[in-house]
Amino acid sequence: MMTVTSKVNFTGRAVWPLRRHLPSGSLVQGTIAEGFGEVAEVFVQGFLDRGEVGASLCIRVDGDVVVDLWGGTANASTGEPWDEDTVSVVFSCTKAAAALCIHWLSAKGLIRIDERVSHYWPEFEASGKHDITVRMLLDHTAGVPVLRQPLKSDCVEDADYMADQVARETPFWQPGTAQGYHAITFGVVLSELIRRITGRTIGQFFDSQIASPGGIDFWIGLPRLVEPRTATIIPPLASEIPQTPFSLALADKSSIPNLFIYNSGDWARRGMNTRSGREAEIASANGVTNARGLSGLYALLLPGVTLEFEPLLSYMRDATARRQARMDRTLLLPTRFDSGFMLRMDNRTSNADRSSVVFGEQAFGHCGSGGSVGFVDPTLRLSFGYTMNRMGGGVLVNDRGQALINATYQLLTNLNSRR
Repeated sequence: MMTVTSKVNFTGRAVWPLRRHLPSGSLVQGTIAEGFGEVAEVFVQGFLDRGEVGASLCIRVDGDVVVDLWGGTANASTGEPWDEDTVSVVFSCTKAAAALCIHWLSAKGLIRIDERVSHYWPEFEASGKHDITVRMLLDHTAGVPVLRQPLKSDCVEDADYMADQVARETPFWQPGTAQGYHAITFGVVLSELIRRITGRTIGQFFDSQIASPGGIDFWIGLPRLVEPRTATIIPPLASEIPQTPFSLALADKSSIPNLFIYNSGDWARRGMNTRSGREAEIASANGVTNARGLSGLYALLLPGVTLEFEPLLSYMRDATARRQARMDRTLLLPTRFDSGFMLRMDNRTSNADRSSVVFGEQAFGHCGSGGSVGFVDPTLRLSFGYTMNRMGGGVLVNDRGQALINATYQLLTNLNSRR
């Protein structure tokens, strides 16, 4: 079990209920601390002007919830409302949960992040992967971002099958010399490492050591009892998918982007809204939670809160400053990754692809396909979570999520300047 210390209270501000009727007939409701009304307005505006269907937002400062909102529609076909306990698939936000499992094991001395993967998983060293370390996987520099061998349709739902396929793969570049988002293989390797070290699946380990002790509604492998309160994901419209170097590269069947999209089975098109697709443990993609769960997960990373994550925090203080943006061989835009997390990625002035994740310089977190995002900013003692069911275009954070991040930083900047 992880060791959680006592948290610091924020300001003792009064908490007010919010209840807003939308033109669609649905509601936005929840609670906001005094002074956080501007963020709530931006959340409501997402439904009015930015195409939001169902969503949740939770912000904590010093571990205290200052914004806890939800609303809209969880199932567009039935009109079922998005309630307080509604959860949804958060896609690659799951990678942060998987990374935290590795950091928990590292803090306990059960894994060494700079050790070779094959030290724990001997079969992995085949085909030129002998020198790949755990850190290279976490930083997306390992060189196995996708798989060349054609995969079966339900591949990502079959952990043993995917582990065998990754073990056979030859690196696309000399490991450690370049960076490319390991969209699916990231979770495959971390899952197999956890199974080999602990004897448990990643979903079992995450639940027993992190989620349940932390009181967090977050699952990798959704329990049947939670299925009824899970929102239905709505894919992005074709018109919302921008023409970028990544989208143009899809025409090349041998390219990493093409293999990422077209050789990873049909889970992203079919499984995300099925019982079997949410029940599987896909550590790169099918975590299920809501904003309260994401914010709660990152609250465990606030300084002085969780002893097992203090080494990670100490490392990340320097990493956020030293890690430079590099052209990503999968996403084909500049990205910054460290220890399994996204760092600030500001591509807004780019002429090619403006996809970005813009939060504080010391912050780190992860977004998911379609726009869900969670992060921690240790400087501001801020943990943030936003989830939704209507996916947006682009490969990083879209305008709905970024507007909420911007409003949060602006508000906290104003509050701090008045102290």
